[in-house]
Amino acid sequence: MASKRDYYEILGVDKSASADEIKKAYRKLALKYHPDRNPGDKEAEDKFKEAAEAYDVLSDADKRQKYDTYGHNMGPQGFPGGGQGGFGGFNYQDISLDDIFSQFGDIFGGRMGGQWGGATGGRRSTRRPRPRKGGDVRIRVKLTLEEIAKGASKTLKIPTLVKCEYCNGTGAKDGTAFKTCPSCHGSGTVLTAHQTPFGTMQSEAVCPECNGEGRIITETCSHCHGEGVVKKDQTVSFNIPAGVTDGMTLTVKGKGNAARHAGENGDLLVVIEEVKHPELIRDGSDVIYNLMLDIPTAALGGSVEVPTITGRARLKIAPGTQPGKVLRLRGKGLPSTEGYGTGDELINVMVYIPENLNDKEKAAFESIKDEPNIKATESVKNRIFSKLRHIFE
Repeated sequence: MASKRDYYEILGVDKSASADEIKKAYRKLALKYHPDRNPGDKEAEDKFKEAAEAYDVLSDADKRQKYDTYGHNMGPQGFPGGGQGGFGGFNYQDISLDDIFSQFGDIFGGRMGGQWGGATGGRRSTRRPRPRKGGDVRIRVKLTLEEIAKGASKTLKIPTLVKCEYCNGTGAKDGTAFKTCPSCHGSGTVLTAHQTPFGTMQSEAVCPECNGEGRIITETCSHCHGEGVVKKDQTVSFNIPAGVTDGMTLTVKGKGNAARHAGENGDLLVVIEEVKHPELIRDGSDVIYNLMLDIPTAALGGSVEVPTITGRARLKIAPGTQPGKVLRLRGKGLPSTEGYGTGDELINVMVYIPENLNDKEKAAFESIKDEPNIKATESVKNRIFSKLRHIFE
């Protein structure tokens, strides 16, 4: 099997080339070797195929990063080891000159419609502009740790623009008061000829008179005044997965503002706002609780109650528990949104040293302060200090 050529070499650019440089290099090769301009020329077709495949990879940031790392030795699932041709999977024969003009219209100064002058014979695009889309609506939703742990279902009333029911969103009286646009004759686009270094081309643009709709309203709807949308509170229900984080944005498709004149609805963008828990501190998928022990419990051991996301739990304290020790309740944290399990609850132990003592308490401490097990030995100091050093390093 013949080895594949380097994609950068095919396009004639450096590995540090910008996205615009890659785009321009591909455009030049695509226009030169496209089969429509070179009928029956197998060599030109092969070069066009090479250029199209190279551009398919290098124009995609993720594919380009993988190619820079693994070269052609990339499998179809994005893992190394796929051998030759791992970046394939598209049909270059579906790429027309119209597609090239449309894709690179910003370079030519307009959206190219695809009619070539001269010997190519060409063809004229009949594509209509994409329907306009309504604006997105952004809301903030507050969630407690308990809701984040389980996931939540919300039903909210949200002020949005909705389709006018009297004109079916068209903006025309009764949804029928239209006439065909005289400028574009219903196509939604107009063509103008341009002289370019590649010959005479026709630039296809949205018709300025009808804004690409192909028709003009002759009498506007009295309810929406020709806009096709009206303001209204919309009841929206949606689910929030478990494990979301503060500031994360979830998208609810099609639940945003309706578009003018019966276009596509925008989206609802739900921004998560995490409500701080009164006792627990979130750390990724783990939660932290600062446990304050009294001296007798830390020295003698015992049982204490600690808060968790789902309620309370009993925790056993071993005799001689030192300040700074971290205890762990496995699986008492938060689930991962990516399905990587559940975090833990980490209990950070602190020991309270009394600030004020009465006579009885003072006497108790005085009676034991010189006992051999009350003062730390050098080995105990070294053991505790080594743990602290590990924490702070």
